[in-house]
Amino acid sequence: MEFDRILDGDPQGEEKNSDQSLRPLGFDEFPGQEKVKEKLQVFVKAAKKREETLDHCLLCGPPGLGKTTLAHILANDLGVDFRSTSGPALHRKGDLAAILTSLKPGSIFFIDEIHRLSRDVEEYLYSAMEDFFLDIVTGEGLGARSMRFQLAPFTLVGATTRAGLLKAPFRDRFGIVERLNFYTKESLVHILTRSSGILGVDMSEDGAMEIARRSRGTPRIANRLLKRVRDYAQVHGDGSIDSKLAKFALDQLEVDQLGLDEMDRKFLWFIYEKFGGGPVGIETLASALSEESDTLEEVYEPFLIQEGLVQKTPRGRVITETSKLHLESLGYKADS
Repeated sequence: MEFDRILDGDPQGEEKNSDQSLRPLGFDEFPGQEKVKEKLQVFVKAAKKREETLDHCLLCGPPGLGKTTLAHILANDLGVDFRSTSGPALHRKGDLAAILTSLKPGSIFFIDEIHRLSRDVEEYLYSAMEDFFLDIVTGEGLGARSMRFQLAPFTLVGATTRAGLLKAPFRDRFGIVERLNFYTKESLVHILTRSSGILGVDMSEDGAMEIARRSRGTPRIANRLLKRVRDYAQVHGDGSIDSKLAKFALDQLEVDQLGLDEMDRKFLWFIYEKFGGGPVGIETLASALSEESDTLEEVYEPFLIQEGLVQKTPRGRVITETSKLHLESLGYKADS
């Protein structure tokens, strides 16, 4: 699916490369997610003390919260090689076998969107994860032969936005399962301060807080907004960012005080105006908004639910009083 919105948690185009320079390299540079970080540090230290391979690790949570970054940090802290791919990229068993047979002992093998692996590839991983071997079939028909190939011990790190889509036998093979949550505004200020230093942008603390407040609790979005606010600062100011400049730029970008964009507001307003606040089914919403239901559930809803703007009920989605007050304060109209 293609998304063209500044508040999307997935990296876009050139951003995939530019994000690399802002990515923390160690746990000490990684603000937020304190409980997850503390546990991972313990697991890494214990594995190093025993001189063993780290258990397979599954990282869950919405896009942009640092799952890929934590996988890189694990490899850096362990001092091992890092290989990465994504679920949709592994079409056949042979694609997976080619990567697994090339891994060095102790390597971190990272699979993003691991819930999108095909069933055949997923089941092919079972023996590799448990006993570090692959059964490779050569030839066809009566001449087919199965050869067992021993793999170097490795750590599979999977990242997923939808852990519920992983089959239980697959999930159970991960010794470490951690869920990342949205970040506090204070943690985002730390991230923005660090990023502004790397980008060479002069930014005040209140300017960072203004951006953090509208970043949906997501570091990737915070860094994306920082870059766009920097553009406004260079064109409409002296290049420095304070709260006034940040507010002006974010208003121009149509990101409101709660971090909602036009699509978020349409999502809420449709439920409010057409269905009296709900409940309304996700398929009805998707049809009315000309959007895929999976996109609404994965991209839009998590933050809206986290912020108490939407509730999921057995009968459908319901917006809260907070949503109604926010929309009315903006004077939002259904035909805008």
